[in-house]
Amino acid sequence: MAGQQRVYKQRIGSTKSMQQIFRAMELIATSRITKARQAVAASTPYSRAITRAVSAVATYSDADHPLTTERAEVRRSAVLVVTSDRGMAGAYSASVLREAERLVVRLREEGVEPVLYVVGRKGSAYYRFRRRDVAQEWAGFSESPRFDDAREIGETLVEQFVRSSSPEDGGAPGVDEIHVVSTQFVSMVTQVPQVNRLLPLEVVEGVEPPSGDELLPLYEFEPSPDRVLDALLPRYIASRIHNALLQAAASEHAARQRAMKTAGDNAEDLVKMYTRLANQARQAAITQEITEIVGGADALAGASPS
Repeated sequence: MAGQQRVYKQRIGSTKSMQQIFRAMELIATSRITKARQAVAASTPYSRAITRAVSAVATYSDADHPLTTERAEVRRSAVLVVTSDRGMAGAYSASVLREAERLVVRLREEGVEPVLYVVGRKGSAYYRFRRRDVAQEWAGFSESPRFDDAREIGETLVEQFVRSSSPEDGGAPGVDEIHVVSTQFVSMVTQVPQVNRLLPLEVVEGVEPPSGDELLPLYEFEPSPDRVLDALLPRYIASRIHNALLQAAASEHAARQRAMKTAGDNAEDLVKMYTRLANQARQAAITQEITEIVGGADALAGASPS
């Protein structure tokens, strides 16, 4: 019985230590999520505005820009998967990786070769463990991404996009599409994994192409639609990726805060259970000692001469 009490007390001590760690991580995530939400709110209007501006140029002009034109044949697609650098965030990274796997399967069924680009150490570890080829990895900024990080990722992807997927000169092939798999921050309790096609440009809500009997609005692009697209597209790519990284960071903080709160509550339940078991073991030890004393006294009374 004494051995059981010692085991339960050790478990109570270790569980309380883990509970303190969970509470500390919950507080850290709670303190960071406010700043992450403010960053998302600040970047979303600019991202939407520049997307609509680029969509307007592509829709209301006859510009034949390589970044907005659908390829006749899609051979290779870049898939940028945004995960976290650290764990203990519940199913946050697993949900993104599951969505990326669905996209990869769909692309392969359509005869398209997916080319993986990964943000975050959790995604890199996932593909490395499965011996999957990854074209390029970025890590170290999933919780607080900067615009320079997004610009570096965007330049890499655009460089691959402008390169032909079937080069006649025998060089390294590029990609014909760019997809981003990340997590959209909806609220503190809702974060949704999503897939967005970054390039070729898709017409966004509010800039629908006109029907046949509808007159085109009076847009004028100076000095020319091609020059306007050349100036807007690098900013468009970087801003869309930056917004996706910020939304993913806010989602990661929210998921970690919720996971740590659940873990802390479970640790508290474990402490209560081990305390109850330890008390039961102590009561059983006391009962056994009393039984042994009474049994010994009865034996002595029976052995004494009358």
